Amino acid sequence: MLGGLALQAEDVAMSDKAISESARCLALGELMQLKRWNTPTIYNGWELVTKRNAGADAFNLEETRDFMPQMGPMVGYAVTVVIEPSNSAHRKTNPTAFAEYLRYVAGVPGPKIVVVQDLDKPHTVGAFWGEVNSNMHRSLGCVGTIIDGAIRDVDEMTNAGFKALARRLCVGHAFVTVVRWNCEVKVFGCKVRPGDLIHADKHGFLVIAPEEQPRLLEAARFMDANECNTVIPVTRDSTSRGGDEILANMERAIAQFSANVKQQFRRDGEW
Repeated sequence: MLGGLALQAEDVAMSDKAISESARCLALGELMQLKRWNTPTIYNGWELVTKRNAGADAFNLEETRDFMPQMGPMVGYAVTVVIEPSNSAHRKTNPTAFAEYLRYVAGVPGPKIVVVQDLDKPHTVGAFWGEVNSNMHRSLGCVGTIIDGAIRDVDEMTNAGFKALARRLCVGHAFVTVVRWNCEVKVFGCKVRPGDLIHADKHGFLVIAPEEQPRLLEAARFMDANECNTVIPVTRDSTSRGGDEILANMERAIAQFSANVKQQFRRDGEW
């Protein structure tokens, strides 16, 4: 079982070629534009272009904590890794694992978000992330991490420009090293594969599959504008109006909002 520390075929969810092909759906300029909105706004657009269950799939089902909310959203493609800081045997079994893992990270185009499954969950004992590891990964084109475990050195990580969504803080790293990488992981109740596009902020994270990416930016823009042009103004413009008039205006605005969505996005996914 411990032989699985090295990168093995059965642990790899996608080949490097498949990752490269699936992850290059959006240009850097489009990713930068996606970063201008919070994750709930991106979700509003995503639910119009996805065929998945908008109430169960593609986002964290458990609470996350954003330790750098002042940095705003992060957007990037997933590189994945599994750790087990409580188990000292991993370091002895494969002493070169971390170096092999870094070569994997370096070989994937950025921007990248490192998604870490901690096998010690829920009793996490050590941190994969701190000042040194954050700076190392930032130099390799990683903008942040989602880790279903602990982090430390929050101020130093922030100074490095490396954002983290995690479960909690801790003081030490225990026996942390990488167990396997470039594989499907499950964090905060959500499955993530290498190459998935991720949008994350203080609300949580959204995992966007390759087929959902081409229309995502346009859908998010549309939904944001649709809200601003219909339901939001009518709730703000209620000064000196009676309750019946306010409710009637809301009903008209909601109807217009829905009509705009149906006109722009048909149920069969065609535009």
